[in-house]
Amino acid sequence: MHETVVIGAGDLRAEIVPSLGAALARFDLIDGGARLALFRPWPEEGSDDPTQLACNLLVPWSNRISGGGFKFDGRFYPLEAEFAGDPFPLHGNGWVSKWTLRDHAPSRAVLDLDAAGSGAYSYSSRVEYELDPSALTIRLTVESCSATALPFGLGLHPWLPRGTATGLRAKAETVWLEDERHLPTGSLGVRARPDWDFAAPRPLPASWINNAFTGWDRHASVEWPERRLALTIEASERLETYLLYAPSADSPFFCFEPVSHPVDAHNLPGGPAANGLVVLAPGERLSVHCRFAPRRL
Repeated sequence: MHETVVIGAGDLRAEIVPSLGAALARFDLIDGGARLALFRPWPEEGSDDPTQLACNLLVPWSNRISGGGFKFDGRFYPLEAEFAGDPFPLHGNGWVSKWTLRDHAPSRAVLDLDAAGSGAYSYSSRVEYELDPSALTIRLTVESCSATALPFGLGLHPWLPRGTATGLRAKAETVWLEDERHLPTGSLGVRARPDWDFAAPRPLPASWINNAFTGWDRHASVEWPERRLALTIEASERLETYLLYAPSADSPFFCFEPVSHPVDAHNLPGGPAANGLVVLAPGERLSVHCRFAPRRL
């Protein structure tokens, strides 16, 4: 059984699992003693599966990397998949590592990770979860401890409840298409796919979507009309891409992931730095933050 850390402020509560990637187990609004899930909660009995959590931390990159690694500055850096049977490295190793609790107050928790692995990547990372009565703020930082400059990325991976009429507003410019391996095949303007244009609020697609949207204005809103509840998302600079994953209309969840770069950015035309990744020399840092504020409809 994994121990958890609980923080709260006003009617908001969050629960953190240090031993499972410092991920959130829950983020809830307390209403008359009942817990209204703002992020999909992990199972009541707990789980060892990081994909069953409420929100994962993505460090030192987000999503998949193809080709067994990537080429940077004239050198090839090999990477292995984190999970047996998975053909690609996914999200790096921060989300499957044990983090250390450094500070805990009633409305705030700070956790650290010193990570070696994911190929040549060596880094330290810190996450700060802070609640005020109106919102949850997550601040994530990575510092390169690698022997040479490497491209880093960060992201958050909330799993959100999905109801019969769940809607989304998240204005973006471009969407990346994917193949059967969930790797990008090219991009197009979102206006070419009106069913995927979330510049104005619209229901989630009824069929499969698992795509990266770039040129995001870093503001989004999720609405659950049947629950008379909404969630406003505000992201910091560098988080100008989001991943939208929704398996089907029957799925009880979907994912809206504020990230720094699209899928396989290490290997996209133009190279890592042209596709949202940030090149960090040893000792340099990258920081992002995101605010999640519930509101009543």
